[in-house]
Amino acid sequence: MAMKTIPSDPLAVGRVIGDVIDGFTPTVKMTVTYNSNKQVYNGHEFFPSAVSSKPKVQVHGGDMRSFFTLVMTDPDVPGPSDPYLREHLHWIVTDIPGTTDASFGKELVKYEMPRPNIGIHRYVFLLYKQKRRQTVMKIPTSRDGFNARKYADDNDLGPPVAAVFFNAQRETAARRR
Repeated sequence: MAMKTIPSDPLAVGRVIGDVIDGFTPTVKMTVTYNSNKQVYNGHEFFPSAVSSKPKVQVHGGDMRSFFTLVMTDPDVPGPSDPYLREHLHWIVTDIPGTTDASFGKELVKYEMPRPNIGIHRYVFLLYKQKRRQTVMKIPTSRDGFNARKYADDNDLGPPVAAVFFNAQRETAARRR
């Protein structure tokens, strides 16, 4: 039997479960790596300058007949204490063949680098298993006011099969030293 999310799950602790998605059972492994050597682990902090270009996102545990959709979203806009613009969409890639990386998929919404202004923002990568190779996905009309749950519903994606998030805050001259 598959295990349900346990309270010490970093996605629950970081309130990704709740704010962005509902509890789910991971069924594949996803690794997200920036600049070929900085892997994303739940809750780790990156400087925005370190995540300015899109990461390599690898899917482990799918097969060549399965296809995945990757969504990257920021639920802390404009700031975590009052995220009334939740969520801001950063990236969507669809039709990623299982056992490959996102560069083999179709970039539906181009990668946009994190630009947190107020406070510490969470940047969440969600991986969904597609029921089939979907040539047409509803493309969000705006990056602002994005809703991962609604997007998954609208595109018949079901719950995520993997998720990971990192934190970032605005870089100041002092912090760059």
